[in-house]
Amino acid sequence: MTAHVPSVDVPNDPHELAQAVGAAMYSADAATQGLDMDVAEIAPGFARLTMRVRPDMLNGHQTCHGGFLFALADSAFAFACNSRNASTVASGCTIDFLTPGYAGDVLTAIAQERSLAGRTGVYDVIVTNQDGRQLALFRGRSYRIKGQIVGASPDA
Repeated sequence: MTAHVPSVDVPNDPHELAQAVGAAMYSADAATQGLDMDVAEIAPGFARLTMRVRPDMLNGHQTCHGGFLFALADSAFAFACNSRNASTVASGCTIDFLTPGYAGDVLTAIAQERSLAGRTGVYDVIVTNQDGRQLALFRGRSYRIKGQIVGASPDA
């Protein structure tokens, strides 16, 4: 479900709008908050999120469980594809795991828009550790649905 935050002042500047959208989305995103992700940067079609690998995120090999790498990439994807204030959801995605992450690693997911046409978009997300080593490559496909994140009318 998309968070709709009524607002009288919807920024006209695309970067300010992306910031407002990011703040509204984060305030309603229990999953992203629960994994201690930080939205470090957001701009139109772009998001950078970080997350520290906690001991409770490790699998039986004592490496970061792939589901957490996926969650970080998916959250970055969500913030990037909603950054223009058009409610957008995932229509599909793929992920390739390249190398493991470990307890204490600070992971960064950078999501970038590659294509936006009509209701659909394609976004690439690269997940790296604090040394810049690539851990995962994620490609998400988005689909715009009805509504906005900020400035929605009360009956939306």
